Amino acid sequence: MYIAQETRYDKMQYRHCGASGLLLPAVSLGLWHNFGSNGNFDTMTDMCRTAFDCGITHFDLANNYGPVPGAAEENFGRILKKTFQGYRDELIISTKAGYDMWPGPYGNWGSKKYLVASLDQSLKRMGLDYVDIFYHHRPDPDTPLEETARALDGIVKSGKALYVGISNYNKEQTIAIAELFQKMGTPFIINQRKYSMLVRDIEKDGLKDYAGKNGIGIITFCPLAQGLLTDRYLKGIPADSRIRTDGRFLKEDAVQRDTLEKIEALNEIAKERGQSLAQMALAWILRDGDITSVLIGASKASQIVDNVGMLNNTSFSSEERSKIDKILNV
Repeated sequence: MYIAQETRYDKMQYRHCGASGLLLPAVSLGLWHNFGSNGNFDTMTDMCRTAFDCGITHFDLANNYGPVPGAAEENFGRILKKTFQGYRDELIISTKAGYDMWPGPYGNWGSKKYLVASLDQSLKRMGLDYVDIFYHHRPDPDTPLEETARALDGIVKSGKALYVGISNYNKEQTIAIAELFQKMGTPFIINQRKYSMLVRDIEKDGLKDYAGKNGIGIITFCPLAQGLLTDRYLKGIPADSRIRTDGRFLKEDAVQRDTLEKIEALNEIAKERGQSLAQMALAWILRDGDITSVLIGASKASQIVDNVGMLNNTSFSSEERSKIDKILNV
């Protein structure tokens, strides 16, 4: 029988999610990879237990995480039942809907029909009465934005989610839906976007600054650029890397010589800080306090412990910031 470590909350930083009263851990665990039907259930369980023992209270899912779609939610539901009985009120569980999930015209995008049905399915797979945060996973160019917003608002009013979020919305899209949520009194608290040293779109489109000024939390995914910001690529492309085994998310042409040179230079700064490159990349995201939480993925429990270790040093000197920006041509 699993019993959580009594010291788990001593190891983690917690940040208010925008202007809400909800605190999220600075590091959250994403179940995008390695929790599907092709994963090892004992390894999944070990990762979730280790995360919670490190103070990670937030577990992030989506309806289509797998493979197969829905498998990650099913496996997490099994873990909840087996491991976390009695701890539900200490957990923040989020899921999403917005990508293709089932056949036909009602299993995708952002209609009320799809969002309500998808969440009902997600709750059933996880064995839950509600999720803490329910996200619209991506903007829908064909459904009226007000319909999507009202669907999310209605989901909160139904008691099936406590808060709502959006994912992959740019600044203009965020402003538009935020105005609708404000009129309806919807507890909209967070936007989930890709962000790393190598991918800085939320800075370029102004979302990072806007969110901070308007009480909207930001949680970031792909903080290690699909593994590029780790020591795995310092000597070239490993045979067992995601590029070689699964080219859907990281293409070989992303690893050009100039990119590898940047990674090598960043690694030297990480060494000077007493961190691994991955630890420094995660710490960099949290450097200013304007990112609520960074989503990490893992294939084994030890990676989670290593990643959380970066919280010992999340500050960067002006000299370090200048060096990093120069390396990245910012």
